[in-house]
Amino acid sequence: MLKTPIARGVALASLGATLAIPSLSQAAFIDDSKASLELRNFYFNRDFRDGGTPGNRQSKQDEWAQGFLLRYESGFTEGTVGFGVDAIGLLGVQLNSGGGTGGTGLLPGGYQNDAPDEYSEFGLTAKAKLSNTVLKIGSLQFKNPALGTSDSRLLPQLMQGAQLVSKEIDGLTLDLGYANRTNLRNSSNHEVMTVQTGGRRGITVNGGANESDDFRYLGGSYSITKDLTATYYYSKLEDLYKQHSTNLVHVLPLGEGQSLKTDLRYARSKDDGRTNIDNKALGAMVTYSLSGHSFGLGYQKMSGDTGFAYVGGSTDPFLVNYVQINDFANKDEKSWQARYDFNFASVGIPGLTFMTRYLSGDNIDQGANAPEGKEWERNTDIAYTIQDGTFKNLNIRWRNATVRNNNYSATSRDIDENRLIVSYTIPLL
Repeated sequence: MLKTPIARGVALASLGATLAIPSLSQAAFIDDSKASLELRNFYFNRDFRDGGTPGNRQSKQDEWAQGFLLRYESGFTEGTVGFGVDAIGLLGVQLNSGGGTGGTGLLPGGYQNDAPDEYSEFGLTAKAKLSNTVLKIGSLQFKNPALGTSDSRLLPQLMQGAQLVSKEIDGLTLDLGYANRTNLRNSSNHEVMTVQTGGRRGITVNGGANESDDFRYLGGSYSITKDLTATYYYSKLEDLYKQHSTNLVHVLPLGEGQSLKTDLRYARSKDDGRTNIDNKALGAMVTYSLSGHSFGLGYQKMSGDTGFAYVGGSTDPFLVNYVQINDFANKDEKSWQARYDFNFASVGIPGLTFMTRYLSGDNIDQGANAPEGKEWERNTDIAYTIQDGTFKNLNIRWRNATVRNNNYSATSRDIDENRLIVSYTIPLL
């Protein structure tokens, strides 16, 4: 059902993309359409505990912005092959920035330049469906072991490319993808991709620029049993790196309200012509759940000549110890994690959740004549979603992080960080 005039306008505009095929019925295209408008208010404060140091380093990042995220997903036209279109419109508005406090990732520009009053992006995706196989071409958000676009700031990261997902066999999902441009979380520009080289991961690019316009992957997952799922992906960022990623997830029921989840991950990364990338990444996370409580223990180990390789900018690496600020994926780093979650619905307060975790990493190779690198991070996340009334589904979230390290090369810093996010999604269709 079309609930508002705005929603009708969005649906009718998208429907125009398929009117060139008059023989196909458009009923399902409209009836199965979905549209929503998310209002996201984001305050970000990062305090560098070493202060402003020689070299004109920033002592604080502090910005406040309002985001508007309009999403539309059509249904598919009827017929053997169904066609459809998705659209996303993004607008970020500055509420407070400047004075050397930029660079949070909420707004365009670094800390020495004033952020613009607003920035925007529009993405359109054509799609086709045959049986249980869907092809999408255009603006995409990927979420798999090979590539994960980020949505941890005001607006989400988008990528330009294609994706084919097939679920023709029960329990088996096949996934094939390609990207040639990325639109970062705080940008309106489509740019070529890079490999992440920051921190103490020891990755260098030789014989050319750190850039590529060709990322592709092939993989999938299979439910071996209802409790056990295996995943494998092969990916390559042309000229920079190639990677094999595997994941095994098992959930063991232990009785009413109890379970034990085991998440094992392994990735092998090597150079693809212009880098020195050579990394083996092993990760494991075991989580015991009892009623509303969850207790987790994680371990992650990097080995090889470099740290972990993934697409730079703002993508999310598929690592068990990738958290609010750090990824604990430096050269030779070993790290462990202790995590606790509580869902207050178990004590009669639905919508309220709490998470805290502590991670410690050591054995980081910081170069010749440098001491062993060490770092730790502590995160706290408290969120509440209003369950009914006028502001039903309004979500308020506070994220806090503390980072400390003995970074010999001074490329990462001690940090205290707070993020306050208020989001409200209005259904339009």
